[in-house]
This record gives sequence, C-alpha cells and structure tokens, in this order.
Amino acid sequence: MPATVFEKTASVEDALREVSKIRSKVSDAVEDGVRTANQAMKRSRHAAEDLIEDVRHSVKQRPFEALGLAFGAGILAGGLATWLGFRRH
Repeated sequence: MPATVFEKTASVEDALREVSKIRSKVSDAVEDGVRTANQAMKRSRHAAEDLIEDVRHSVKQRPFEALGLAFGAGILAGGLATWLGFRRH
C-alpha cells in the first residue's frame, strides 16, 4: 500500500511539471504572437503615414489632376450608389 501512495505522488508531481512546461510554452507563444502583432501594426501605421505623405506631395505637385481624380471618384461612387439603390426596388 505505501508504494502505491508514493507512485501516485510521483505521477502527480510529473503531471504538474508537464502542466508547468505546457503553460510556459503557451505563454511564450502568446507573447511572441502579441509582439509580432504589435510590430505588424507599427509597420502598417508607418506605411499608411508614408502613403498619406506621398498623396499630399502628389496633390501639391499636380492639383488639377488630383481634383479631376477626386471628381471622377465621386461621380463613380454616386453612380454606384444610385444603381444599387434602384436595383433593390
């Protein structure tokens, strides 16, 4: 009987060690995922800021072309909205 109690205690300790190892691996994986997501978010933000700066520069260099593109995009968006509105009825 005493040998069985010691074996169960040893198996419980082994199980607790395994759980601790698994928890550590999961925690490391989550931290890596969060770190990667933060880096991706920073890169995306910088890319968006660069794009906005490029657009501002382009608009300053060619204001009439930018105005024409904005007008054309507005016409297309309005036409699409109108077409979708009539299509629903």
